[in-house]
Amino acid sequence: MPFRGWERLPIRIGNGELVEAVAPVIVSASRATDIPAFHADWFMARLRAGYVEWCNPFNPRQTQYVSFRKTRAVVFWSKNPAPLLPFLSEIESMGINYYFQFTLNDYEADGLEPGVPSLSGRLETFMRLAGRIGPERVVWRFDPLVLTDRVTVEVLLDRIGHLAGLLHAQTRKLVISFVDIERYRPVRRRLDRSGAGAREFTAEEMRFFAERLVALNADWGLELSVCAEQGELKGMAGSRCIDGHLLASCFGNDAELMNFLGGGTLFPGDAPVSSLLKHRGQRKACGCLVSKDIGVYGTCRHGCLYCYACRGGGRVGDRREVSGGMNDE
Repeated sequence: MPFRGWERLPIRIGNGELVEAVAPVIVSASRATDIPAFHADWFMARLRAGYVEWCNPFNPRQTQYVSFRKTRAVVFWSKNPAPLLPFLSEIESMGINYYFQFTLNDYEADGLEPGVPSLSGRLETFMRLAGRIGPERVVWRFDPLVLTDRVTVEVLLDRIGHLAGLLHAQTRKLVISFVDIERYRPVRRRLDRSGAGAREFTAEEMRFFAERLVALNADWGLELSVCAEQGELKGMAGSRCIDGHLLASCFGNDAELMNFLGGGTLFPGDAPVSSLLKHRGQRKACGCLVSKDIGVYGTCRHGCLYCYACRGGGRVGDRREVSGGMNDE
């Protein structure tokens, strides 16, 4: 039966009021902001409270309560998960499974990611995390790929090659994506102001890049995938960031999670994600399972110039937390 929405439960919030909440099995934390880097304390406080209040980014008046009562897996997205590492044992003690989508780019000399820690620091965090939870549960993303006056296709391949030489034993998968600039006018304006000469890949450059990356990967042995790209690239699988295969292989002993995943029968071999659980709200080429994202745009302080979720010219003011929700001042 196709997915028809998360179970709904009554919960009691901080002021004692009884409200209705959705109760997702899989939580995304988060495509909209870097929760591990900037909101680890907030996330743990909400996890302990058992619920969070989520605000629709396209309609701020629409809010929704999200209960963690049925949550069996959390997928974390981060460029710096170091602040969350001290809490991993507590998350595990709650019986919640998790893995990380860890974006580790090398634009240190280019000013495209002004708020991220040093490359050496992020490499150290990546290795610490992989050593703690295993390489299968730390997915490396070089995301997005951006071309500038200085950063050519060859430069990007060299940078990925250098990082892969350090990380190939610390992960099993490398996900890439190609930057979208023209789709987002604030991104275009922000990059123009930077003077970097940033631009998107042409279709031919995408094909060339993929061919070279596949050839280089003979030395690394990683699973290569490309995120939400319509055209087929030889040797590159479509990405499944909320990944039923990965959840089933890493957490197959979790009966409730496996029941949601159809006992693993929805994901035979390398078949695409079952249409029964495909996330309808994502782009057509996205292979993600359905999940509930709990982040809010404009609350990440990395200030990445290419980021569609970055508001206010790349800087984010202090946020406040109200009724269990995450909001900008």
